[in-house]
Amino acid sequence: MTGHAAADVDLRAELAFAHGLADLADAITLPAFDQRAFTLDRKADRSEVTEIDRGAEAVIAARVLAERGAHGMFGEEHGLSGDGSSPWRWVVDPIDGTSNFVRGVPVWATLVALTHVDDGPVVGVVSAPAMGRRWWAARGLGAHGSTTTAPGERPLRVSDVDDVAAAQVSVTFSRGWDDLGLTGELVALQQRAHRARGFGDFWQHVLVAEGAVDLAIDAVGLQPYDTAAVMVVVEEAGGRFTDRFGTRTFTSDTAISSNGRLHGEIAALG
Repeated sequence: MTGHAAADVDLRAELAFAHGLADLADAITLPAFDQRAFTLDRKADRSEVTEIDRGAEAVIAARVLAERGAHGMFGEEHGLSGDGSSPWRWVVDPIDGTSNFVRGVPVWATLVALTHVDDGPVVGVVSAPAMGRRWWAARGLGAHGSTTTAPGERPLRVSDVDDVAAAQVSVTFSRGWDDLGLTGELVALQQRAHRARGFGDFWQHVLVAEGAVDLAIDAVGLQPYDTAAVMVVVEEAGGRFTDRFGTRTFTSDTAISSNGRLHGEIAALG
């Protein structure tokens, strides 16, 4: 990242604005989740969507348009809105983990990121209200988290585990890994690890930022709204975030996060 664009904005103010967007979403998503008050539909790719996804994104988009009219926005449900020519773009996933949401599993979150055409993601907020947790970061300001059960915020820092035999690894298997012929390599990596889990979605990446997981490999088929916010959090916590080839990006269809010490373990996936 060059850093020149981020220097031209008040990232603390943009981070506060991102928190406000996440608050708007929480006020819509959490009651619907708790009350099971939604209907389920399917997109063209057969993935789940609810009117809650669409409604939360619409409310966020309206606030961005009203208060950040010089910015664009890209969301999972409604695509591009606002000023599409702006170098600044809000990237939003109203409910990351809709499959969990519709089944009553509390592991889902709203992802909000501010990106720049040159610098990539510079602000990220991950809000998981059903879990009572939130994680956030901005370039140069560090990564932090909070819970509803403990007051205040705490800094996030990745682990210092440097041997996969001592590591906790999270792998999200998908048909895309099968199509690439790489499922065997993922299984072998899990077998070499001290402990293997499949936390999935945003959850595995913020666990890397917290130092609870050492290496997380996401599914194939990701979009920028899946990765922009968590990328900022992982990197500001001292970790590394790339695609399967080791390229630092949030626009690839794969995403891997680590404490940095274990990122070489993905060489067989590139």
